[in-house]
Amino acid sequence: MSRKVILYVAVSLDGYIADRHGSVAFLEGKDPSYDGDYGYQEFLSDVDTVLMGRKTYQQIMDELSPDDWPYPDLKSYIFTRHEIDDRRGIAFVQKKPTKFVAELKEKPGRNIWVCGGSDIANQLISAGLIDEYHLHIMPVILGGGIPLFNRPYPDLHLCIEAIHEVNGVIDVTYSC
Repeated sequence: MSRKVILYVAVSLDGYIADRHGSVAFLEGKDPSYDGDYGYQEFLSDVDTVLMGRKTYQQIMDELSPDDWPYPDLKSYIFTRHEIDDRRGIAFVQKKPTKFVAELKEKPGRNIWVCGGSDIANQLISAGLIDEYHLHIMPVILGGGIPLFNRPYPDLHLCIEAIHEVNGVIDVTYSC
């Protein structure tokens, strides 16, 4: 059995993964003091690889976790058009994401997490490479920003595998 490629991402009620300024500061539920993890650690226990674009990587390094790479135990692949030297545990990939992920999926290992951003996710969706959509729907309407889904797709019928509500955040998992 091949590994699953999982799009695991937080999204506003109106479908944005970042606001008009590229910020994800809206990522909180109804009670800002809630200190749970919305099932994040459980999700990570089945994952050994994380994929993202260079802009998401840069946001993590500049805004979300500037002093410490938050995924030291995962194989990390960053898609970029720029020549960047690999760092410990982080590989910068200039290959087309669809080709790279199709190959990676056939290698042994646990599940593969598509962390962001929208362009990478949409390329993989268009190629039929996402096996599971795990969305955290945040209780906010942004009215603009970076949309999660930004391309026309053929009909893609999904099945709900799980749905939970915690602190006003709807956590829903769909499979293909």
